[in-house]
Amino acid sequence: MLRHPGNRRTFSHNIRLAALLCLTAGFVNVTGFRAFMVLTTNVTGHVALFAEHLAEGDISSALIAGLWMLLFFLGALLCSLWIHRAAKWTTYSYALPIAVEVLILCVVGYLGSRTPDIQSHLTWFAGSLLFAMGLQNAMVSVISGAVVRTSHLTGMFTDLGIELSALSLTRNEARKPIKQKILLRLIIITSFFIGGVSGGFLFTYLSFYTFFIPAGILIIASGYDIFRVNLRRSVRKLRAPK
Repeated sequence: MLRHPGNRRTFSHNIRLAALLCLTAGFVNVTGFRAFMVLTTNVTGHVALFAEHLAEGDISSALIAGLWMLLFFLGALLCSLWIHRAAKWTTYSYALPIAVEVLILCVVGYLGSRTPDIQSHLTWFAGSLLFAMGLQNAMVSVISGAVVRTSHLTGMFTDLGIELSALSLTRNEARKPIKQKILLRLIIITSFFIGGVSGGFLFTYLSFYTFFIPAGILIIASGYDIFRVNLRRSVRKLRAPK
């Protein structure tokens, strides 16, 4: 799911990747909004806020919005650099980005539950989530060859509309790859929605501890691949002639 890059990927790899990681993004997006009143999975809204604050002469608020955009960018940049370099010597190049994201989510959940004045630390709480989501978005995009993106849905709805139109104009065997693309978009959108609704609902009861749930999903996603690889290696050793 995570360790197969480029041409080695199959449709089922991308389906599993989209389902788990988009679920995580939806959780973080809504939980982050309920906790900090800040959208943490994309930068589109922060570009608008940055421009609005500049127009109003509110430089300090504009700088905060600019910082959040920069942190998202840095997460994507550093993750991409790491994966491309680490892929030369390990099949688990994704392990470090996932570990960093899990750490950020756990730290935000733990410290958020113990910080009485969230507003005074809002810039860095929200900024760390934006960094984590930039990291995740780049990781998934690089691994899937830009087929799967997890942190925003604008492009997904656009692609879905285009592909539904193409499906209606296509006949016979040429419809199969289009149907696969449509299914993938629907899974991305549905998983993001499920994660968002679940995160919003659970935040009412778990508060900041809700961030531990997407962290757990990430651990499961990475552990799944590592377990399968080790299991296959063990089976091959047992079957190998002595």
